Amino acid sequence: MHEIPTRQIRAAHTETTITVYQAYPPEIADAALAAGTFAAPFKRERMTWIKPSFLWMAYRCGWGQKPGQERVLAVTITREGFAWALGHAALSHYVPGFHADERAWQTAMRNSPVRVQWDPERDLCHRPLPHRSLQVGLSGEAVDRYVGSWITGIQEVTSTMHAIRTHLADGNLAEAERLLPSEPVYPLDTELAAAIGADA
Repeated sequence: MHEIPTRQIRAAHTETTITVYQAYPPEIADAALAAGTFAAPFKRERMTWIKPSFLWMAYRCGWGQKPGQERVLAVTITREGFAWALGHAALSHYVPGFHADERAWQTAMRNSPVRVQWDPERDLCHRPLPHRSLQVGLSGEAVDRYVGSWITGIQEVTSTMHAIRTHLADGNLAEAERLLPSEPVYPLDTELAAAIGADA
């Protein structure tokens, strides 16, 4: 069996877009679906986290059951925008060997409008896996770019989350797996991979 690299981006994508996931309360989700991008009551002043992994989003929002995360959105954004985010990112945690020292990491954090972190990927039962999943936090200029120009479409996937949860509760693992989106390896150039600590 082929071993999955520890830090690798896997995502639904085309030649021009990548799909990321977010979960929100109904009022924010409804406004976003109506506008085709995020609009009030969405607050640009807050950091917003996007997740390329459907299963990590499922884990984070409890299949759309957690308060304030009842509505799950699949957001397609331009690959150019995603590359900009990664190229302007700082790791959210200090990593010896990756950073020269803690001061260098703190400086990067202060100067970067984007945070990235690698959290354990999850399986269908929300158990942690050996490999990691990328989370990308956008703030300031990055949020403005995300809302203003990167988003090419928003679709609701709450019903899929609920259907998978029902299949799992009924013991229908194969049916649950069938509903998962395909998330092949997302290509990164060497420079961007190095910037976010991704494996080659």
